[in-house]
Amino acid sequence: MTTTTARRATSDAVLSAAADVARAAAEEVAAPGRVGDHLGAEVEGERLVTHRFACLDKAYTGWHWAVTVTRVPRGKAVTVCEAVLLPGADALLAKDWVPWSERLAPGDLGVGDLLPTAADDDRLEPGYTATGEADDLDSDADRVAVWELGLGRARVLSPVGRDDAVDRWYSGDNGPAAPIAEAAPAHCSTCGFVVPLGGSLRRIFGVCANAFSPSDGRVVSYDHGCGAHSEVAVLPAPVEVTPPLVDEVSYDVIALHPVAHTPGSVDEAAEAEDLGHS
Repeated sequence: MTTTTARRATSDAVLSAAADVARAAAEEVAAPGRVGDHLGAEVEGERLVTHRFACLDKAYTGWHWAVTVTRVPRGKAVTVCEAVLLPGADALLAKDWVPWSERLAPGDLGVGDLLPTAADDDRLEPGYTATGEADDLDSDADRVAVWELGLGRARVLSPVGRDDAVDRWYSGDNGPAAPIAEAAPAHCSTCGFVVPLGGSLRRIFGVCANAFSPSDGRVVSYDHGCGAHSEVAVLPAPVEVTPPLVDEVSYDVIALHPVAHTPGSVDEAAEAEDLGHS
């Protein structure tokens, strides 16, 4: 808009004074009693002015009615272009709409549910695509992609999909930051129950094959760990229990039943001595 046009639009007294016409248009759209005070008028262009009114609807706190009016050149009749309800700076707004495919989280898919994959999903690539040089660190992934050609899988994991999986697995419950891993006696890299994955992922992850581990059948990072590590020290052998030792020095052992003595024994002489005194 040029300076001349802006000055001409600002000086349009006919449209600026058409607040009553704008209010009537807003009341036709709004529910009865929901149009409040006049909040002002803004010049949108040459012979184009928007009047704003407060919205009294409790469900639309911070919103306002905006009614745009215009007129023909050299005309005095005001014409309503549109009347809409617009949010203000402090308006209560609904959250941005997110497609259902982006709202899904791991674990949401249930029995019988179908999750279509988009044709342009960047996590996948054609099975015949080679994504690097032979001496690249990802050469394992390249060989897998070529090997899949014609074997029934039209698409395989792309570098983007692989990186997403690495980030998700490594930062999850089977990564190094899990509480069970921090308390583990050793890492999965030294555990005999870990089966390495194929391709380039074998450098970081394996699958736990220990039935007694909480990670059994799951992908674990090599720096993960749990208490079911294969090399945990064997429990010590049970201690042999010895019979109790009777201390006969501090007290005398007294027989509860008569004891037969042989003639001339020390015990018989002691009994005779005891009888003589009695």
